[in-house]
Order: sequence, then structure tokens, then C-alpha cells
Amino acid sequence: MTTFALVHGAWHGAWCWERLARELTAAGCQVVAVDLPCEDVSAGCREYAEVVLESLADAAGEDVVLVAHSAGGLTVPVVACAMPVSAMVFVCALLPQPAQSCADQIAREDILLREYQAGVDVDSEGRRRWFDPQIASHTMYSGCTDADAAWAFAQLRAQASTIYDERSPLTVWPDVPVIDVRGGDDQIVSPTWAVEAVPARLGVRSIMLPEAGHTLIVSHARQLADILLGRYAQ
Repeated sequence: MTTFALVHGAWHGAWCWERLARELTAAGCQVVAVDLPCEDVSAGCREYAEVVLESLADAAGEDVVLVAHSAGGLTVPVVACAMPVSAMVFVCALLPQPAQSCADQIAREDILLREYQAGVDVDSEGRRRWFDPQIASHTMYSGCTDADAAWAFAQLRAQASTIYDERSPLTVWPDVPVIDVRGGDDQIVSPTWAVEAVPARLGVRSIMLPEAGHTLIVSHARQLADILLGRYAQ
């Protein structure tokens, strides 16, 4: 039986996988989704990976597929270096470079579309928080219904910058099969950047959902489930 380990991105939690998890479990697959310690300024990708690894302790030796959304892409390769997995799936995800920080990559490359930053401020601990639901709806939740955007916004958490500022704990990319899924209307992680970066770094071309935005794990859960089940369900 395939176990899908779902790793969320910045500001989110296990709750954001609700629709995809429902589709996968209905098909007879196991699903593990965790809450990463995104509010903890002392936690980086190693600590995030430990949370995922602990959640998969009972899945050792099973068919495990890691699925990363957005900033979850910084953590999933670290997990894949620490345990055997069948595949990694990146969904509108950031792609770490071994021993480099994500912040340095962002400074060099046009990875992020900047409009979303007007809806985020920084708290007294240096954590970023969303404060503007309209900007979130237009950027983070493009492609989602207004109701879904409001549902998600109400559950967002503070996000520490540690995973972006630290050097990636990766030394090399894990030798694991990979697929990449992108939304053509992603207003957070640039689809234009992904067109060049994904083949160069992952050796594959993205599966593009043209009408989907950044959080297609909510708006296009059925389509994403079809991709995952078609590739990996056992």
C-alpha cells in the first residue's frame, strides 16, 4: 500500500491537505500529514524533516511518496536523504540547492512574484504573518473560490524565516524519482522561473495545470489526486 506523506509550505498546516487526503484515502492509500514547527524561530529544515520522519516511523519499508507544497520543497529532499522513499512530488514548490540558502537563491533568481509581500508583515520575533485577506486571495489563493480563500486565510500561522536564511542541510540531491506539478496562474512561485529551473535541477518537465494557482492542493485536489494515483497508487 502506498503511503503519501504530505508536507505543507509556509504559514500552513496539515489542514491544507484535507481535500487531497480525502481523495487519496478513498482510493485505498495511506496518508500522513504533519504540522511543521513553522512558528519556531529555532527550527530549520533539519527540525522540519525530523517531524516528518517521526510521523513515518511506522511506514519504514513501505512504499512512501513524499509530496511537498511550496516551501515544503525545502524539507522533502532532506527527508528523502534520511529514509528510503519511492518518489518525491513537488507542487508549486521551491527547490533547494545543496549547501545554499533559499534567500541567496531568491536574491539571484526571479523565483518569487513579489505582490504577495504587501499583505505580510513581520512580528516582534522576526516571523512573517499575513494580515491582508484580499492580497492573500489574489496571490496565495489565486484559482481558489472566495470561500476557500477565506477558509484557508483564517487558519494561517506565523512563519519563521529560518528555513529561508539557513544554508540547506543537503549536500547532494537524493537519487529518487521525482515529478513536478505547477499551476499556470501561480502568483507566488513564478511559473516562468519553473520552466527553466525544474528541468535543470530535477531533470523533468513540469506537469502544468493551466487554470490553477499556487494553492492547487485545495482548488485542484481532484486533478492532483489523479496525477498521484495514476503514478504511484498500489
